[in-house]
Amino acid sequence: MNRQVELLQPPQRIISLVPSQTELLFDLGLGEKVVGITKFCVHPKAQVKGIAKVGGTKDFKPEVIEQLKPDLIIGNKEENDQVLIEALEQRYPVWMSDIYTLQDALRMISGIGQVTGAAEKAEALVQDLQQKFAALVPAFPPIPAAYFIWRKPYMAVGGHNFIDDMLQCCGFDNVFKQIPRYPELTIDAIQAANPRLILLSSEPYPFQEKHLAEFQAMCPEAQIKIVDGEMFSWYGSRLALTVPYLHQLVKEVSQL
Repeated sequence: MNRQVELLQPPQRIISLVPSQTELLFDLGLGEKVVGITKFCVHPKAQVKGIAKVGGTKDFKPEVIEQLKPDLIIGNKEENDQVLIEALEQRYPVWMSDIYTLQDALRMISGIGQVTGAAEKAEALVQDLQQKFAALVPAFPPIPAAYFIWRKPYMAVGGHNFIDDMLQCCGFDNVFKQIPRYPELTIDAIQAANPRLILLSSEPYPFQEKHLAEFQAMCPEAQIKIVDGEMFSWYGSRLALTVPYLHQLVKEVSQL
């Protein structure tokens, strides 16, 4: 993002505006320094309960942040509101990530380790994740797939984002990869794309088993599965849980 963040000493009062990066801070041993998080920061469950909430990822409250007196704020370009972030930058050091791929996520982990004084733990985590993902065997031949994140209107994952990269790691060929970001789709467009695999994410829309028939009617020949959205979209230390989950998913899909 062509930005530079300078700190005179390791931060002691950190606010995280991104759920997956909040969890990362705890897994790097920095939990005692985290003084503020968003209402969507739900992991690690026991530790985040008593931490001050500054609002959502796109509507956090500057007045609450001011009361917490942070010496570092950690955010993400896609998840956070640009105007609010630029206002925070006028008063505090704000470290931002910009993540589209697994490699971006690994660089983010290293970067947060460096800026917080936890570089050694961060590098150990990066090496562990590299080994885990190297062992993930993708489906072959690739399976034409669609990953849905919303209903009414139907919204799927397009190209050039982290979830699309996770799909590629699985050998799932995103049928909407030529459309940027998260396109709204008609039933006709979904049927024309003819996915052989449809994944319904548990977040942000809470797809459930009751929605399977709806998509099966649209695409009678497709395999349809409910998947854990955190395993595809959380790009912090939760990635350590992602690989075994994706391995099992690829195995199940390939057997059908």
